[in-house]
Amino acid sequence: MRNKKRIVLAYSGGLDTSIILKWLQENYNSEVIAYTADIGQKIDRKKIIKNAKKLGVKKIIIKDLKDTFVKDYIYPMIRGHAIYEGVYLLGTSIARPLIAKDQIRIAKKFKAYAVSHGATGKGNDQVRFELGYHYFGPKIKIIAPWRIWKLKSRTDLINYAKKHRIHILKDKKGAPPFFN
Repeated sequence: MRNKKRIVLAYSGGLDTSIILKWLQENYNSEVIAYTADIGQKIDRKKIIKNAKKLGVKKIIIKDLKDTFVKDYIYPMIRGHAIYEGVYLLGTSIARPLIAKDQIRIAKKFKAYAVSHGATGKGNDQVRFELGYHYFGPKIKIIAPWRIWKLKSRTDLINYAKKHRIHILKDKKGAPPFFN
């Protein structure tokens, strides 16, 4: 029996990436590897693992990249005075290339044919992720669900979560949680 193709998803365990995980499984008939980069943000490892397992993920990788992020990305950024409008540190934006680089490393290690992310078309994160993907893994396919799926709003995501019994937390507007 042939192994399923693999996709490595940049996975936070939140609404968007949980929907994407299920959508990738449905639409690509692939094994999804959930990949989370710990760059110092607040993460709940237990929640990430629990949510991914509920969606049938067998391989969940949470990689501690804090030291690399600070040494190779934050310090050079500060030395280069990369502060947006004189007040805003570009921490999130500078993190995307590191996440993409390590996500590609994981894709190569597990012989994945594709990587995926949850960045929407509203910001520059798509560009940041995908330039990193192209540079570090030019032969690896990129799947950007927000550009190709029919889900176009938060309401669409919540309806998809209901339909597939995907657990989501209450949002700021008080939307109810759903469970697997």
